Amino acid sequence: MGLTSHLVVMAKHPALGRVKTRLAEGVGAVEAMRFYRHASREVLRRVAHDPRWRTLLALTPDATRHEAGIWPDGMPRIAQGPGDLGRRMGRLMRDLPAGPVVIIGTDIPDIGAAHIALAFRRLGDADAVFGPADDGGYWLVGLKRRPRVPEIFDNVRWSGEHALADTRANAERAGLRVAMLGMLADIDTAEDLKRWKRERRA
Repeated sequence: MGLTSHLVVMAKHPALGRVKTRLAEGVGAVEAMRFYRHASREVLRRVAHDPRWRTLLALTPDATRHEAGIWPDGMPRIAQGPGDLGRRMGRLMRDLPAGPVVIIGTDIPDIGAAHIALAFRRLGDADAVFGPADDGGYWLVGLKRRPRVPEIFDNVRWSGEHALADTRANAERAGLRVAMLGMLADIDTAEDLKRWKRERRA
């Protein structure tokens, strides 16, 4: 029997003024929250129930994992825990049961099941996989986690153009074989949202 593939969807409680704050600067807090809720629902609808992997919803703040009516019923929920993004992702990589782990967020609206399936396939030959975003970050990161769980998230400059480069450099210094997926748009600003809507209409 093979190891279970784990998909972790990291999400933030969609409270007004607490999500997509850079987007809110251009479109307002209400519209930013509406976008986040819609994008989250769509991503989960497309990827969460695929039998090829086990999906976990990792939530912040931690206490919100007990709240009803926001996230789909029946989906296992866990706390992200304290620390910056790197500490939280590193903890997930270390603590989950044996098997490859892929982590995504909920605010990249174009993620679909085919992207997740490809990431797990790439982990058949590679030790790490990244899905690059157009802002220098990444919309997906995955680790095979065999024969060990490497620490690849230390000293990464988050929320900027260096996040992918820093994390990939950590992986390569650890001797990992790295695979890359295609680029997707990260919606952080009003201009990002306008461009994404324009491209969808084209």
